[in-house]
Amino acid sequence: MDKSQLAIVLQLLKKYNLRSTEESLRKEANLTENLDGLPQESDVGSELTGYKSDGDPETYEAAYTELKRFVENSLDIYKHELGTILFPVLVHMYLELVYNGHSEQAIALMKKFAPEQEPYYQDDLKKLAIVTKREHMNGNELTETFKSNQFIIRMSRDTLSLLKRHLNDKKISVLINIIQEHLYFDMYEGVARSKSQIFATSGAIGGEAKRQDNKTKVFYGIPKAPDIQTLAAPVEDEDDTADQDSPDKPKKKKAKKDPLFSKKTKSDPNAPPVDRIPVPELKDNDKVEKVKALREVSKRVNLGPESLPSCCCYTLLNANHTVCCAEITEDSSMLAVGFNDSIVKVWTLVPQKLKAMKSAEQLEEVNVEADDVLVRMMDERSGKTSRTLCGHSGPVYAVSFSPDRTLLLSCSEDTTIRLWSLQIWTCLVVYKGHMFPVWDVKFSPLGYYFASAGYDRTARLWATDHYQPLRLFAGHFSDVDCVQFHPNSNYIATGSSDRRVCLWDVTTGNSVRLMTGHKAAVQSLAFASCGRFLASAAADGQVLMWDLSHGHLVAELVGHAGAVHCLGFSRCGSILVSGGLDCTLNIWDFAKLSEETSSEEVNVSHNPDVKTGDAYLLRTFQTKNSPLISVHFTRRNLLIAVAVFDGANT
Repeated sequence: MDKSQLAIVLQLLKKYNLRSTEESLRKEANLTENLDGLPQESDVGSELTGYKSDGDPETYEAAYTELKRFVENSLDIYKHELGTILFPVLVHMYLELVYNGHSEQAIALMKKFAPEQEPYYQDDLKKLAIVTKREHMNGNELTETFKSNQFIIRMSRDTLSLLKRHLNDKKISVLINIIQEHLYFDMYEGVARSKSQIFATSGAIGGEAKRQDNKTKVFYGIPKAPDIQTLAAPVEDEDDTADQDSPDKPKKKKAKKDPLFSKKTKSDPNAPPVDRIPVPELKDNDKVEKVKALREVSKRVNLGPESLPSCCCYTLLNANHTVCCAEITEDSSMLAVGFNDSIVKVWTLVPQKLKAMKSAEQLEEVNVEADDVLVRMMDERSGKTSRTLCGHSGPVYAVSFSPDRTLLLSCSEDTTIRLWSLQIWTCLVVYKGHMFPVWDVKFSPLGYYFASAGYDRTARLWATDHYQPLRLFAGHFSDVDCVQFHPNSNYIATGSSDRRVCLWDVTTGNSVRLMTGHKAAVQSLAFASCGRFLASAAADGQVLMWDLSHGHLVAELVGHAGAVHCLGFSRCGSILVSGGLDCTLNIWDFAKLSEETSSEEVNVSHNPDVKTGDAYLLRTFQTKNSPLISVHFTRRNLLIAVAVFDGANT
């Protein structure tokens, strides 16, 4: 350790008041007097930064040219894996030159080699090109990400050995330092990957996912539904209702066991224990609602290539550039829309109007012992076809209904999440935790819990009766743009502008799956009804399908020319629907895709070959200048879409 480095260490010890350690170091170094000119704090940061270099700035271009030549002249079997180091090395060379004040050489390096990088890295390189001085690096999200995190590269043992031999032979210190400090090689045994295999999982800001990131067991199965047969009797089928008071009508015989509830459902070996997460007990009214839902499901039409869904599209007129989001209730009875003028509007989609609860004086007269007490509590005269909810002070980016349709969540640019009552039509709670705009919010399929995602790079788990978050999910390098609950509510998935998809365990807060492959910001997520597969869509129109059992990418669905903002699976799980800003609604054969995936053997060393193209595309619905913002399947598998008419492009 030279004199300047020793002075820096002593300065740090003095700053943090570590006197005993400082004295011990002085004794060991035989320092009886103070060193001349202790460095300032800025000098300390310069000495300890990852971009300290005494090398000649003119050697950087030659070093990168030599590395590029080595990659291009390598055997084809190794060339594609070796090529994955070119982008991160260029980035760190550029940042190192900028940090050390060699802006002219840094700009020349970027202009010469940036156009040769992969298309999905061009936006990142344009953002970096703006950073031309050391001061620009402070607070810059992208430079902080590259400086603070190692770029992950998955590479075979043979390819990595070849790279090490080249570095040892050439002894180019600039390359060796950058590769050792800023790159992490996730080595695997076996044959090097092909160009298509590498492309399938490339594109994320921080590189690929480590294999270790996807080793945790995931309980992706759906737990066995609780027995609700005891409450089946009071619920009558709406199609079988008749005048029971007719004197000519014979009396009913003793009711037989309902075949709807006599079916035995097999327990899923991949399902989590029922008590893995605490859930409030179902109320009697909730159980009755579940029985109604089961009766609807019994009349459901199974979809497939020969029986495609009918589509009903609700189009919002005179709302171009003012609508931010839309959501439909589970029973398809209400539609909520969030606007950029901070309001939320709720419409009824059925003949029943949106009623408000009676006043406190009127509620005192209601017989609380009556079976229809909830109906009696509502004021019949207050019925409206739509309701407006005011309270946010910024654009409303997402809305989400509770499963029982009594509550509505909304999130906004004003950094808050609001919980609204759909019985008294007012705000009940304002949840504050995010420090920046909240992009998405979703209720759990079980109710009670909900998740949010925001600009602050985090997702959070909440409970409706807690004003602070229960879990904080941190790990993304950029905005978390979308969030979705797993059907069993034990996991949430997040999609980010860092082009990565994560699966988080709500019980521990840990990431259990990290999936890379998107080439643009992830805009939408949807779980298959079986819980094993996850679909994600991005701003470039790419729709990817993931197998959560191993975290592998299994298919890339090609069919959109613009950003895809909504995804949805049919209730029977055989159809996937995607809608985007290109005014198209695509219907995909998910049953065929999942069947082919399940029958193939999985290679755990690296991602299997990805199915690409439009082979699974069954049909495309085209709207008239109306970008799609939401899709939803009814209990009987009717497809409902929500679009916004763009009159400017007519």
